[in-house]
Amino acid sequence: MLSGKVTTAALRAHLLAARLAGPVATEREQSLRRYRLFAARDPRTLIGIEPTADWSPGEVLRLMGERCGVSVDPTHTSGPEVIDPERTIEALRAFADRLRTVAARGAPVLLGTGHPHRLLGFYASLAAALSAAGCRVLTPAQGRCIDITTRFGVRTHHLAYVRGVALVRESGVPGPGPGPGAHSHSPLPVRVALGAAAEAGGPLPELVIGDHGWVCGAGQLGIESMGLADVDDPAPFVAEAEGWVSVVVPLDDAARSDYYRPLTRYVLNRACLSQ
Repeated sequence: MLSGKVTTAALRAHLLAARLAGPVATEREQSLRRYRLFAARDPRTLIGIEPTADWSPGEVLRLMGERCGVSVDPTHTSGPEVIDPERTIEALRAFADRLRTVAARGAPVLLGTGHPHRLLGFYASLAAALSAAGCRVLTPAQGRCIDITTRFGVRTHHLAYVRGVALVRESGVPGPGPGPGAHSHSPLPVRVALGAAAEAGGPLPELVIGDHGWVCGAGQLGIESMGLADVDDPAPFVAEAEGWVSVVVPLDDAARSDYYRPLTRYVLNRACLSQ
């Protein structure tokens, strides 16, 4: 467990200093390109959701301005993206409040990440806190093989759990492996995990916590989900706007792993899960 309170002022200062919010490493060109691809329903950017509405690039841009604070000026086409730290903090509060409710009921949860090199520590701390609170942290389909399309073609991965958090590794990496896992946007891992849980007769998670395809894939299947997302990934924010996903926290999701520790402490403190 992590201890030590983080005030809102300290959190805001940290978000800006670590470039998790404010001017971030994500480039404006990349965001706009992915907004156009999302509007065209490119599956690489849908990452598991099937939007109910037809989203134009302009509508996606306006939504991202509303949810993240990015510039809604379509002629602003270069430079770093800017995330409003107040929107990040507001979403972290909602995230923590939902976590507290789930923990109070001891509900089963599933955690998974497509950013294990960066975010594994954040989710693992949540998994430990939820387990200590009496929640069952689910680990279905351990070791199951999944064929995932990557930029190098279709690659076979296997589903693994590290400290209660699901991730994928390319096949051929034995045991715990030299690293935490592979970067992936695919919704296939959460579909496989949820399918295995259903086939085994449950329990199914009341809440899925994660990012990328874990959040969008679970939400599309009707399982409540929430997590973190960068501003060049519009799918989680569209899913939140359409009611598929409960909470999405806007931030740079590819920073140094230790930069997320103050966020972990803030969330656990607000959720009354710190010891």
